Amino acid sequence: QVQLVESGGGLVQAGGSLRLSCAASGRTFSSYSMGWFRQASGKEREFVAAINWNGESTYYTDSVKGRFTFSRDNAKNTVYLQMNTLKPEDTAVYYCAARRGRQLLATTQAMGVTGLYNYWGQGTQVTVSS
Repeated sequence: QVQLVESGGGLVQAGGSLRLSCAASGRTFSSYSMGWFRQASGKEREFVAAINWNGESTYYTDSVKGRFTFSRDNAKNTVYLQMNTLKPEDTAVYYCAARRGRQLLATTQAMGVTGLYNYWGQGTQVTVSS
């Protein structure tokens, strides 16, 4: 069983930055690849980024490429999402998710399938004002 707790959300002006953290319980954190998803009000949950077990492989959805950076510290059982140049359309509840399996899924489409992730955090609100 893995418990995930996100933090770091808040209100920021457009162009600003936030860093989200997701702390995981358990002793097998390095056995999991991780993902960040977000859900805006009235919309479906969407994939943001994924990272493999050691942080050497990452993938981002097009809308955040070049602005967001996904990293992990296995010694601290924590992943991070550094979000720069934030836009109002980034406003959403952000969720981290853990998937059994060290490597990224084979296709970008698969990375975005919520049902392929085994554990989810409770989410943290990010609001970007214009």
